[in-house]
Formats: sequence, structure tokens, C-alpha cells
Amino acid sequence: MKKTEKNIDFGTLDAGIREYVKILHENGIETYESCEGGQGHAFTEPTIRFHGERSEGFRALAIALQHNLPVFKLCRFWTIQDLEPVGPDWEMTFFTKG
Repeated sequence: MKKTEKNIDFGTLDAGIREYVKILHENGIETYESCEGGQGHAFTEPTIRFHGERSEGFRALAIALQHNLPVFKLCRFWTIQDLEPVGPDWEMTFFTKG
């Protein structure tokens, strides 16, 4: 089952990705996972995962670029659950600041 948080407590998100998630949410993108990346984190670089059909990734990309977010990569992915592919969902990664 896909989980989406409509009323996110942004204060609980990693500080390095918080503003990116907030911008996407304010523009209607349904994120469900995010991480600022780095050692000890779930992802090596800042990453946001979100739901949506074929065009949603490109809509999210347009929003990110309009807000000058440092987008590095956009991809569609499937996870494997009980030996079956589930998805697809979207993943956007960002250049690390500094």
C-alpha cells in the first residue's frame, strides 16, 4: 500500500531536504519519502520520492526548476515486494550543497 502524508510536520524532516519537500508539497506533489543524504542516511545524495502517473515526474521537475532547486536526476523506479515488481514511483535527486 502506498503511503502519502498530506499534512507533513516539516520540522521532522532532514534539514537539508526540508525546503525542497515543502516546495513540492505546496505545488501538489505527493511525496512519501525524503532524505538529505550522506553518511549514516538512507540515500547517498539528497533524495525525494513521490507518487504519480507518467507526467507527474515532469511536473515535479518543472516545479523544482522554477524554484531553482539543484536537480541532479529524475527517474522512475519499481520496488520488489513478495517477489513482484511494485510501482512505478518517481525519485528526484539533488546536487549536494557545498
